[in-house]
Amino acid sequence: FDPYPPLRRRGQLAALSIAAVVIIVGVPLWWRTTETYRAWLPVSQIKDLAKLQLHLSADVEVVFARGTVTPEQQKKVPLTQTQDEEHDTTLRYRYETKYRTATIMEEDALKKPTAAEADLSLHMLSESPCGSLVVYVIPESSSLLPEDVNVYIGQRRTALVRISAQMRVGKTLEQLLAQLEPRIKQVLQVMSFSHTDITVALSDRVRFRPGNKESIADSMRAFKSSPGYEITFSLLNPDPKSHQLHWDIEGAVQTYIQPLLTKLSPLANFSIDSQTLYYTMLGVTPRFDSSLEAYTLNADSLAHVINPVEARLGSNAASSNPVLNFLLYVPDIRHSPLYIHDHRKQEVPSNAFHSPRWGGIMVYNVNGFYGSETEFPVHVNINMAKVMGVFLAQLRLLLGVQSLSPPPGFLVAPCGSTGLADWELDRLMWSRSVENIATATTTITSLAQLLDQIGNIVINDNIAQQVSSAVTSLQLAMAELEVGNLGFALQYSKEAILASEKAFFDPSLLHLLYFPDDQKFAIYIPLFLPMCVPILLSMLKIVSEVRQRRREKQAKKE
Repeated sequence: FDPYPPLRRRGQLAALSIAAVVIIVGVPLWWRTTETYRAWLPVSQIKDLAKLQLHLSADVEVVFARGTVTPEQQKKVPLTQTQDEEHDTTLRYRYETKYRTATIMEEDALKKPTAAEADLSLHMLSESPCGSLVVYVIPESSSLLPEDVNVYIGQRRTALVRISAQMRVGKTLEQLLAQLEPRIKQVLQVMSFSHTDITVALSDRVRFRPGNKESIADSMRAFKSSPGYEITFSLLNPDPKSHQLHWDIEGAVQTYIQPLLTKLSPLANFSIDSQTLYYTMLGVTPRFDSSLEAYTLNADSLAHVINPVEARLGSNAASSNPVLNFLLYVPDIRHSPLYIHDHRKQEVPSNAFHSPRWGGIMVYNVNGFYGSETEFPVHVNINMAKVMGVFLAQLRLLLGVQSLSPPPGFLVAPCGSTGLADWELDRLMWSRSVENIATATTTITSLAQLLDQIGNIVINDNIAQQVSSAVTSLQLAMAELEVGNLGFALQYSKEAILASEKAFFDPSLLHLLYFPDDQKFAIYIPLFLPMCVPILLSMLKIVSEVRQRRREKQAKKE
């Protein structure tokens, strides 16, 4: 007999009400307010990009000059042919070749006295877009090329190919094109992208074994692709008491370096500064060679020169761009003259050396200014044309402009005042576009895997926006490569790498900013356990009472 049934019933209802409020309101509210916010990411698109299937397309135009095709062959042009090459199921190259005859103005340009003048005249008629080539086929009787030269590579995107009369007389157009195809392929290997260039650009993603050792050396020497570079020119004067040096670095940069950087502006932004350092010595003591009556630095000791000097150079801590250092070292009077020797103990003509992905150092001797009645300090005006010629060659190597060895019978025109031919720029743009795509893809894929493995990391809307922007730019870059729009492909690849790195290095992605699960339990148990225990005990008591009543009712019925 229960003397207080209304009071007990009221307690049961209160316990049930509290439990209902906790379950219906409290638990969802707690779950909602404590869950980790994770914005949506295009995971499926990122997985597709991780496969990195690249399709590159180049447009080639072959123009036949008068006297290179017979009337019967000429009836079948214009003509278009497409050739596809597939490598390792991830790389596919397409060359779309269009054949036509030369116009009247092009015929006039090909009558110039020299190949260089013809190249300039053809360029003035029409400028070829980035990534494309125009090959002019000239007859054997043409005086544009020397007798031992069959192919001329100009400064622009134009090449001259000479064919003999035996190649066209009595042949169909198909037979003529078949004989011309190997020569065209050689021109493409020089002026456009090659499989070696692309695999070198993908060296961080794809294992390769190129047969050309020079390509491997060039890839290890050049800086990685970056949105910007800083170039620093330093004059090292270890003996200011003996040498008073003057160098017109500002004028030299404007004359020799700036034209090259202007041409390279589609690839990256460049900033230039200069400095003069006094009492800065090399980290290695030169050896005196009595046979030469001069001091020498051998190749084995050059590696120890950079570190002590680099400590004095300083750096821009506010910038994350790679720094290209170019040092002009004037030996002190005690170690003058100073010459650099290579591994074969031969004197280096430029008296300079470069360090991969760091910069270059040139030794400038001024012992010619000494005399029996010389008064110190000696005033020295540095020959900037000689110095900048060396630094310009080193700058080309460090930025990835490969030094090619053309096949026999090829004549490559000098790059001119800009320091870079148009087709060399195109080769660099092909490599940089592919390298940017590979780097951005790796960054985005790594970020997606990281966020998938660690569920406590908050994904803010700005990070999701950067990831989506990077994915969109990557898709556009790969699409532009596939149709041969090299300029747009490079621009989209740069946007992709900027967006991917901005998302990957966002400070909010630090895992240490958020509690792991064990710390969450340590915090929540002291708060919720005192409240949950009475509720659970009340619920258990109510359940036991309900069962007891059921048993009593069944006993009465029996």
